[in-house]
Amino acid sequence: QVQLVESGGGSVQAGGSLRLSCKFSGFTDRHNIVGWFRQAPGKERDRIAAINRWVDLIYYLPSVKDRFTISEDTAENIVYLQMNKLKPSDTAIYYCAAAGDFTTLWIRERPEYWGQGIQVTVSP
Repeated sequence: QVQLVESGGGSVQAGGSLRLSCKFSGFTDRHNIVGWFRQAPGKERDRIAAINRWVDLIYYLPSVKDRFTISEDTAENIVYLQMNKLKPSDTAIYYCAAAGDFTTLWIRERPEYWGQGIQVTVSP
């Protein structure tokens, strides 16, 4: 059974940093892509970063590319999202998600598995 559990959220002032963790379990070889999405109040959920677990391919939403970094600790089965220079507009619930291929997760935004979400609040 695939499980994704986020941690590391919280409140921070603008300009600060947070690192989110997504601990995953139950993965098989077909679970190739892990990504981060976020949903701000009153807005649709949007993908922000994704990583291919087997090849060196990483994707970012352009608005976060210079501030956020996605990475994986393969030994611990954790995908991280390091968020720097945070802005109030980054306030959202952040979700970890997984899918078998890039198109499903990034293009269609229909990952097969989701974490429960974690709140990130950035104050001015």
